[in-house]
Amino acid sequence: MLVLFTPLTLRSVTLPNRIAVSPMCQYSARDGLPNDWHLVHLGSRAVGGAGLVIAEATAVDPAGRISPEDTGLWSAEHRDAWRPIAGFIAAQGSVPGIQLAHAGRKASTYSPFTGSGGVADADGGWTPVGPTTEPFVAAYREPVALDEAGIADIVAEFAQSARWAVEAGFQVIEVHAAHGYLLHEFLSPLSNTRTDAYGGSAEGRLRFALEVVAAVRAAVEVPVFVRISASDWTEGGLTVDDSVEIARALAAAGADLIDVSSGGNVPHASIETGPGYQVPFAEAVRRKADVPTAAVGEITEARQAEQIVADGAADLVLLGRELLRDPYWPLRAATELGARTPVPAQYRRVQY
Repeated sequence: MLVLFTPLTLRSVTLPNRIAVSPMCQYSARDGLPNDWHLVHLGSRAVGGAGLVIAEATAVDPAGRISPEDTGLWSAEHRDAWRPIAGFIAAQGSVPGIQLAHAGRKASTYSPFTGSGGVADADGGWTPVGPTTEPFVAAYREPVALDEAGIADIVAEFAQSARWAVEAGFQVIEVHAAHGYLLHEFLSPLSNTRTDAYGGSAEGRLRFALEVVAAVRAAVEVPVFVRISASDWTEGGLTVDDSVEIARALAAAGADLIDVSSGGNVPHASIETGPGYQVPFAEAVRRKADVPTAAVGEITEARQAEQIVADGAADLVLLGRELLRDPYWPLRAATELGARTPVPAQYRRVQY
């Protein structure tokens, strides 16, 4: 029996299939506000049949943006700007989700469209924060090390942004704790050399992420995902065995699914890519931590995606670049696999 096009229920939300749009930064917002680009970009993937459409890394605070062009959700104005986007996604039969994020020491950088390195204050940048004062690379801005009060403020911001997200119509909240952004910076021994309660031991490094997830879980009733980097791909960094323990703790704090990616925390990592190269990480976390997972990374073929879910390596597959190439990939995949899935009435004259 085909599994890719079967529903997945998490808490009170049911995804119509196991295909999700991975959150992908568009670097197209102004003052954090999404616009027509985001409506069309995300909406077209919902029309294309993805069961879950996750909006890009969206900052819980202005200083948490990767670039000045990132989206945000730090005010009621931002909530209201997201409403029509979430509403359109839901109207197509897809579930709208959003990834909440803080870029940490990788904040205040130029978007890929505009340059590279850190953005100066005079050009619209700001001072980033991190676990220490060490920048990601020399070309980035030097961060201020967060104190415990600053950490508590960011925990509260994640919770408030989650509330606004639900008010905007999002039905899944993902906490970004991967790719070298703030929560990953605290998780990894490569970037967290603190000796206080938020550093030192593995338990100390995990504390910030657990507090965020617990706060988000207390703030909303919808499913909460957490994206992690299962491996730092660098000696002395996080390994998949570490991430199994991290995932187990995150689930205990209220996470319903772990979105398993990798890398991003140090510039010199040697990452061995290839088709489905991160799927073994998702499978290890799923089986050893006994928590639902999503697999992501060079998943491009319908039968490949079906096999991942059918084999129990993951409960959900997230596609990024492949859905940029073809927003209607899910409809094509259904045809290729011989599955039945709804097609918009306006497109039924077309054979996918």
